[in-house]
Amino acid sequence: MPPLSCFKAYDIRGRLETELNSDIAYRIGRAYAEVMGASRVVLGRDVRPSSQSLADAVARGLSDAGVAVLDLGLSGTEETYFATTHLDADGGICVTASHNPMDYNGMKMVKRGSAPIGQADGMAAIKALAESGDFAPPRPGGRITDVSASRAAYVAKLMEFVDLTALRPMKLLVNAGHGAAGPSFDALAAALAAAGAPLEIIRIHHTPDGTFPAGIPNPLLDENQPLTAGPVVVHGADMGVAWDGDFDRCFFFDHEGGFVPGEYVVALLAEAFLAREPGQKIVHDPRVVWATQDRVTALGGQAIQSKCGHSFIKQTMRDTGAVYGGEMSAHHYFRDFMACDSGMIPMLLMIELISRRGQSLKDLLTNLRAAYPSSGEVNFRVADQAAVIQAIEARYAPLAQTRDETDGLSLSFADWRFNLRASNTEPLLRLNIEARGKPELVSEKLAEMRALITG
Repeated sequence: MPPLSCFKAYDIRGRLETELNSDIAYRIGRAYAEVMGASRVVLGRDVRPSSQSLADAVARGLSDAGVAVLDLGLSGTEETYFATTHLDADGGICVTASHNPMDYNGMKMVKRGSAPIGQADGMAAIKALAESGDFAPPRPGGRITDVSASRAAYVAKLMEFVDLTALRPMKLLVNAGHGAAGPSFDALAAALAAAGAPLEIIRIHHTPDGTFPAGIPNPLLDENQPLTAGPVVVHGADMGVAWDGDFDRCFFFDHEGGFVPGEYVVALLAEAFLAREPGQKIVHDPRVVWATQDRVTALGGQAIQSKCGHSFIKQTMRDTGAVYGGEMSAHHYFRDFMACDSGMIPMLLMIELISRRGQSLKDLLTNLRAAYPSSGEVNFRVADQAAVIQAIEARYAPLAQTRDETDGLSLSFADWRFNLRASNTEPLLRLNIEARGKPELVSEKLAEMRALITG
């Protein structure tokens, strides 16, 4: 078999049939079992039409290697992470393409303890074995068991992250994007109601539907945000929450329908944790950092920078014991959730933070937005990524006060900074610019760098 292009830096993503199909999925399942020495593996899947057949193929590969497959059925990625630890499994695989186009699918994988699998500790070996097909003889004992009832324990774990006594009455609008979030959220909402949480909930695009009639659930895209923003205003909601397809990311909207950029969410959630546990470590990615770094320092915490991507953030969380980690892309990680990401926990924390502060989400953000204006992530398709980065470096590095290469190229100046990096998952260059209190400087530098990048 030729090299498998669906293997990326920290997960599997590929175009259906040409890069990922049932045969490849079978090979990945079989290779995962052998490389990880697994005897029990959790398996979940999202709502895409192709996910069931791919998950079935993974299950066959695992079973032929003698593995007991613990089948979650339709579920979110974070439920796979949770069940892996809760059920004392040797690892977990969720078949999902998250927010990728309809003709894509993929897998996110963890090992025992819901720990990430990187290139050096399994991913490269799984890829090599799946390509070669040089598997050991089939082993007896493989079977598939329905473990979807573990959702109740997952919901109980989520409930540990919110102080119900602090909540004030709130109208919440949620947009599942017809992805996997709906049933899981309903289970959580039922638990909140039973515990007396004073929440009025409005659901839109809630029923799982793999044809995605409202479009691929990726609330980070400007064109998708009105799907949540408009109904927030129409229904008079205090806050809106939208999830991507496998709901390991969540996105917030204020009561006026304003989208909340991810870097400000990280700063606010860092504040929430440091109020509970002063002096703790907070992990952040290197793209847009000043709001988080300054807020963490002011509150007596320690800000720690990590390379972008869930496997890198998770490992940094585990290595440092950080209580919380966040990426501006809306991935949020929690020490007490196996150092894994969740799209439900941030919602609970934000509801509590708004309740405790007695302010709207928009009011909470006013000072942060004014002090730390940013460009948002701007993506470029270029023929030669390395050449573009080299040209930007030659232009700006001699003038920079500090330089960082944790992930891509980050250069800081007196009152602005930027991060330019090649995507780990798509053929794109990603640019982020931020400034201190000068939105016009962000616009000026974005125009300047855009001209250099696009020629």
